[in-house]
Amino acid sequence: MRFTTSGQSMSPAAINMHLVYQERIKQLEHKLRVKEENIVVLKTENAILHLKLAECLNQTLVCSLGDTEMYDHNGPHNNEHRSIDAAIGKLSLAVQDLKHNLQSLRVFITEEWKQYQNQLKDHIQSLLNHLQELQYSSQCLEGMNEKILTLEQSLSEVHEKYRTEKLRRKILHNNLIELKGNIRVFCRIRPCLPFDKQKSFNLQESSKEITFALDDETVLVKCNRPGHLAVDKIFHFERVFSPCETQCGIFEEVRPLITSVLDGYNVCIMAYGQTGSGKTHTMMGPHSDAGTESGAELGLIPRTAEELFRLILERPAGCHSVEVSIVEVYNNEIYDLLAYDRCTELSVKRDIITSKDGKSDVPSLTYESASNTEEVLNLVQKGLELRVKHSTLIHANSSRSHLVVTLTITTHAGFDEPKHASDWQNQKSVETKLQLVDLAGSECVGMSGVQGAALREASFINRSLSALSDVLAALSERRSHVPYRNSKLTHLLQDSIGGDAKLLIMLCISPCQKFITESLQTLGFGTRACQVPRVPVKKRH
Repeated sequence: MRFTTSGQSMSPAAINMHLVYQERIKQLEHKLRVKEENIVVLKTENAILHLKLAECLNQTLVCSLGDTEMYDHNGPHNNEHRSIDAAIGKLSLAVQDLKHNLQSLRVFITEEWKQYQNQLKDHIQSLLNHLQELQYSSQCLEGMNEKILTLEQSLSEVHEKYRTEKLRRKILHNNLIELKGNIRVFCRIRPCLPFDKQKSFNLQESSKEITFALDDETVLVKCNRPGHLAVDKIFHFERVFSPCETQCGIFEEVRPLITSVLDGYNVCIMAYGQTGSGKTHTMMGPHSDAGTESGAELGLIPRTAEELFRLILERPAGCHSVEVSIVEVYNNEIYDLLAYDRCTELSVKRDIITSKDGKSDVPSLTYESASNTEEVLNLVQKGLELRVKHSTLIHANSSRSHLVVTLTITTHAGFDEPKHASDWQNQKSVETKLQLVDLAGSECVGMSGVQGAALREASFINRSLSALSDVLAALSERRSHVPYRNSKLTHLLQDSIGGDAKLLIMLCISPCQKFITESLQTLGFGTRACQVPRVPVKKRH
């Protein structure tokens, strides 16, 4: 970097221009020296020629005088004198040409010198302009540096305010969720579908819609059965979704629970309802193939995974790690859907135990690491391929088992943001669980039309769901003993039902007259869940 006489630094472009001008000046000075040397040589030659001319003139004069005398006496020498006169004339013409050339050279050198001076003035003026621009740019740069320093200070202050507000939001968010209690009940009424009009003696009456969402918190059921008095039944839940509600709108109500998982709380989201009421649609999407669905119809499981990893990306790198386990409860047995038994060509059966601290545990359960949403959905798809399904009169692809997808999130020590500086030394790695449960359909055996092995499956499904209702009844009545172990399902979900987790039950019901019995049973189940005492949830430390 070069500096001008004023002390300002010059840019590389200005330096290059200055060097070009200096080189041009040197070239012009060299030409000027050459021309001056040529002038000196020409002046010397001119002086010599003048001397020679003078000598020639003298000789000519002498010869002329002598020739006059000789002419008088010697006539034949006249031709020689004429030759000499001709040579003198040619020499005189050459001298005149030389003078003319010298004069032209003087004019040319004068013009070149003026042009050189003009170019030099222009270059000097251009250089001065560039120096002024450089000085102005330097002043602007100094101003920009001052602005950058100011912005950096402001950014630091904003970052500190953001960190403080983030901690406040975290506290307020979880205080709000805790005030709502550890058990929340939503209800979703699905729209009337084509299969609602199939195989019915009274098609118009059976497909009639009798279940409605009066508002965001109220369900109305018009009970008008033959032989019974017409009566309207009202059910109240924390949130009620009408048939026109979108998958995205439902997830927006669930989204705050995902934040709670990273804030250190266990969360369980459970879909309950009869076969064909929209449980799997709510949890997975239009089909059970989680890996191929995208867009607006995605269910809670893919949206939850996407939201979870979005929140993780906002945290420091390496702060959280995620593991996935998938089990199904089929005929009151627990099967690991991520472990394939080549001998039986089925998933591997697992046992469930109660650990020393009173928590339910499944030893040897398969856990797979996942670093993004796609990996989670691929694992879910792998598990769904082994899930037991059969056709019934109500649903052509009915799930005959309870599906439990568990995302275990480990928050590593040193990454969490404590409320107080003194809490840093007490930090340790914390594990939280996000359980997503798609329960098998509750149904009347006569309406489902199942027989044989399918009848046995339906019996186990109804018994496990009945055990779930018994657990909720015991919790709502505050009994000293809660029968979690009456079913593998309730034993598996013991930590979520009445435990220290935030539980969300999504009731799924049909709007049609022919499913009124199942709809009332589902709404009754939700009512019992609402009666469970709302105790503060516990944060994992």
